[in-house]
Amino acid sequence: MIRTRFAPSPTGVLHIGNARTALFNYLFTKKEKGVFVLRIEDTDEERSSSVFEKDIIENLKWLGINWDEGPYKQSKRRNIYEKYIKQLINEDKAYYCFCSQEELAAEKQYQMSIGQPTQYNQKCRNLSKKEVEKKLQENKYIIRFKTPEKKVEFNDLIRGKIEFDTKLIDDFAIAKNLQNPLYNFAVVIDDFEMDITHVIRGEDLLPNTPKQILIQEALGFPVINFAHLPVILGPDKKKMSKRHGATAIQEYKEQGYLQEALINFLAFLGWNPDSEREIYTINDLLKDFSIEKVHKAAAIFNIERLNYLNGLYIRKKNIKELTKLCLPYIDLIEPIISSEQYPPAYGGQQITQGYKIKETKEIITFEYLEKIISLYQERLKKISEITELTSYFFKKQLIYDKGLLAWKGSAPNPALDIIELKLLNIKEWTFENLEKILTDLSLEYAQSINKDKDRGYIMWPLRAALTGQKSSAGPIDIALILGKEKTLNRIKQAKK
Repeated sequence: MIRTRFAPSPTGVLHIGNARTALFNYLFTKKEKGVFVLRIEDTDEERSSSVFEKDIIENLKWLGINWDEGPYKQSKRRNIYEKYIKQLINEDKAYYCFCSQEELAAEKQYQMSIGQPTQYNQKCRNLSKKEVEKKLQENKYIIRFKTPEKKVEFNDLIRGKIEFDTKLIDDFAIAKNLQNPLYNFAVVIDDFEMDITHVIRGEDLLPNTPKQILIQEALGFPVINFAHLPVILGPDKKKMSKRHGATAIQEYKEQGYLQEALINFLAFLGWNPDSEREIYTINDLLKDFSIEKVHKAAAIFNIERLNYLNGLYIRKKNIKELTKLCLPYIDLIEPIISSEQYPPAYGGQQITQGYKIKETKEIITFEYLEKIISLYQERLKKISEITELTSYFFKKQLIYDKGLLAWKGSAPNPALDIIELKLLNIKEWTFENLEKILTDLSLEYAQSINKDKDRGYIMWPLRAALTGQKSSAGPIDIALILGKEKTLNRIKQAKK
């Protein structure tokens, strides 16, 4: 059975690169009906944090990347590593190194000065057993692997045949002591103990692969299949970093990117189905994904592409679901919570009776919010944009830019006077009535100032008066939601 693992270190939050790695492991494994393992590699105690571990786990769940086993934690497995470290030492495949940091730094400086590769000089490699026993009582130590001279070859599932010459690999450290393994050693033991068959990870870890294969061979472990994913670059073709925008999955979540859009976007960072299709659900990906179609070339992170996909998924949401997603971002209202709760079968949450506008103290319904959100469903690229787009609905007093109220440099007041008078006399506040009255008024007013059929002289100052914004939804839609009283009040504010 195919068994893969996603093995993040909790030394930072879950970022785009790691999430892409987790997704590709998940898709590959599930398509093959295998087992996907989550392993937390927390042997670096100084840098590891439970906060980062929580972030990784919660955001994997949010993305829908669910594991079959785990999370296993390396910090709970130290006795397992110690057994294998002792085995290598007893078989003369690893040794104690007593060289101080000062000695190693001095040797490195010397090698650099004469143009040699900076490698450990093997000073402690052939110490006698008696010397080792004496030094163990007197000195600090690390444990190094005895790197044999040979060629390490393996077939990468993405990159094909890869070969390394161990002359370029020194006797690398595998543990700080018997109880504290280092990365390359711990992952080999874990992969063996957890029956991992395929390691799919970023190409930045490719230099570690020959070291891990050497340890596998030294311990008599079976060969593992490796696949190294292309690096993710920013639009400027440089390694993706904060300067290109957000890198943490939590940041994208907070900005209002949808899980479905982010999964769709991540899948195309290095993989392509060789078709024109661009919308893929997680189930679609499980059918079409194959490791053979992963590219060798670097993947380019394009935020505009993500925004486009996110907009598509937002438009596919029904208005009730979209409104629920938008609610946390509308900070000018607060829910009115009942003391009653839904029955346990329906979640057990407290019942929301309505919402209160903070500035005006007005009580509004969820259905009223649905109408507001529906005005902007076609415009949203991310959910967080709803905050600024709809703020005017919940404010007591708008701040106006006088120039904004004028269409093409005209004086706004005559138009606002006429609009106010017409709307004041409407008896039934319906979309049809508003549309007819304002359309007729637009044509009449345009003709009166010799601007034939230019509706902007009426529609623009009305929309600006209702919103105080340079761009927004149409004035008729807004007026219908605000109602007659609020609409007339906004026009008075704008005139003043």
